[in-house]
Amino acid sequence: MKIQQFEDKGLAHYSYAILSECQKEIVLVDPARNPQQYYDYAQEHGAKIVGVIETHPHADFVSSHLEIHQKTGATIYAHSLVGADYPHNSFDEGAVLEIGNIKLKSLHTPGHSPDSISIVLEHEGKDKAVFTGDTLFIGDVGRPDLRENAGNLTAKREELAKQMYHSTREKLMKLADDVVVYPAHGAGTLCGKGLSEANSSTIGDEKFSNQALQEMTEDQFVAYLTADQPFIPKYFGYDVGLNKQGAPNYQESVQAVKRLEKNFTPEEGALVIDARPQQDFKNGHLAGAYNIQNGGKFETWLGSIVDPKETFYLVAQDDKTLDELIDKASRVGYEIKIKGAFVLEEEASVSSPKMDVDQFKENQGQYTIVDIRNASEVKDKKYFANALNIPLPELRYRAQEIPTDKPVVIHCAGGYRSAAGSSIVEAELPKAKVLDLSEAISQFQPL
Repeated sequence: MKIQQFEDKGLAHYSYAILSECQKEIVLVDPARNPQQYYDYAQEHGAKIVGVIETHPHADFVSSHLEIHQKTGATIYAHSLVGADYPHNSFDEGAVLEIGNIKLKSLHTPGHSPDSISIVLEHEGKDKAVFTGDTLFIGDVGRPDLRENAGNLTAKREELAKQMYHSTREKLMKLADDVVVYPAHGAGTLCGKGLSEANSSTIGDEKFSNQALQEMTEDQFVAYLTADQPFIPKYFGYDVGLNKQGAPNYQESVQAVKRLEKNFTPEEGALVIDARPQQDFKNGHLAGAYNIQNGGKFETWLGSIVDPKETFYLVAQDDKTLDELIDKASRVGYEIKIKGAFVLEEEASVSSPKMDVDQFKENQGQYTIVDIRNASEVKDKKYFANALNIPLPELRYRAQEIPTDKPVVIHCAGGYRSAAGSSIVEAELPKAKVLDLSEAISQFQPL
């Protein structure tokens, strides 16, 4: 028996292949959008993918379960409460899937969502591991506020938090201390708030060190779990629906994105996402474009700033990067939202003013300062006493709140978000002088 963990760093997502070496059969758990890595793994081991288990309809990434079923004939397993639109077998509490001498046993563990399951792996008569989806993470548990308006079943966060209390204490914590915990996400996901950098743990270690598993009343747990959760990206509800339905074929979908000629000019008023490095963008860009740079969290910020009801043009500095960006967009199901993709090699008509940091340091009162970090970050650490806090995901719709009688300075924590934020404010307030403090924020001490 082998367990192989696959990681998508950009989305802090873990998926798994469970291999029965005697049967040469594989069951996948929570596969990512591009299924090729699982086909390669199966080929490497001379094995056949016979099953795909979805622990719940994911909000933060698009799964390839339907495509894998269509290509390999593998059976998809999900809880009946999902109301899945794809062919599947219900995998409710007590259901068992056997491959060789491996038993995969379903536990209904609602809390992150009403339809969440955890999968206990029994090998040669002993529980060895549990695949916890977004129920139990390393150092935390899944947030309970993503299914208030999405999915086949909806529930208020307080109700789901109560269910999480019982799922952890009456089911997962009852497993043996040496059972290995394999979650669907690690540090950096927006599906929880305090995850460890570790990619696995044990039930015993989590009972000892995971704050959410410490002794407390149900009311105390609900208060803890519902407090200070990160923002909910715009695309989360869209992905729940897409995963409930089953996503289109990965290769066909990314290849269907229209590639346009270099230095294309979109129609006036079109939404343009320019993913080039911020300095290239500031030197010259299309009027009204947003600068969401290619980076480790591009897909998350794309889905946080762009509503899934919208379509957009995608811009990169070269063809290779453009392909990479389309792939990243596909991981959150946004490749079908791309109206056209093109390379921008020449400096476009609009440039952004440069920030004079020394002038700003000496005359802060002459600027309107906008802090675009999340409210929880500002609560923990503030840099400027009179800064206006508008988190980046809200900036497009709240930019009109920003006074424009002074130059506007945008800052975040490290520079990535401020590049996006300054471009948004520049687009939404075209008469304002908008400056990006970028990584120069490191020169200022928190209050």
